[in-house]
Amino acid sequence: MSASMLSHVLFFCLLLSVQAQNCVFNEIIRHTSHLLEETSLSCPCRETDVSPCSCLPIAEPGHELACFVEGTEYMLKNISSNTLITRLNKSFQAQLDRKLCESLAREDHCRYMTKGNVEEFLKKILGSYQKINK
Repeated sequence: MSASMLSHVLFFCLLLSVQAQNCVFNEIIRHTSHLLEETSLSCPCRETDVSPCSCLPIAEPGHELACFVEGTEYMLKNISSNTLITRLNKSFQAQLDRKLCESLAREDHCRYMTKGNVEEFLKKILGSYQKINK
């Protein structure tokens, strides 16, 4: 392998590793904070009926992005077709599809131990991205 080819391979590997951690967190933090301010949904979740108090997945580490996609899709279909929720869903889906933000997407399926209401779900999103922002 020539030195020129080796330098191209190393550059490509460096580019991929930088891209893998490219989490667009400022926009997500801003949108999630705004949704938390406007929501008064702190009621207990109910798995049996569709309501703003429905249960959303509170992700295990490494499964956050997949659960954020699943949760925001559920919110769009069953709770509200809010523009901010649509933007969040698209951001999460893009990060998951492009394998960005590795710490939140070691696997591409949603795995969770508990479920929570909308407020708890949004706080999980906010906390996850605030950790990355540090």
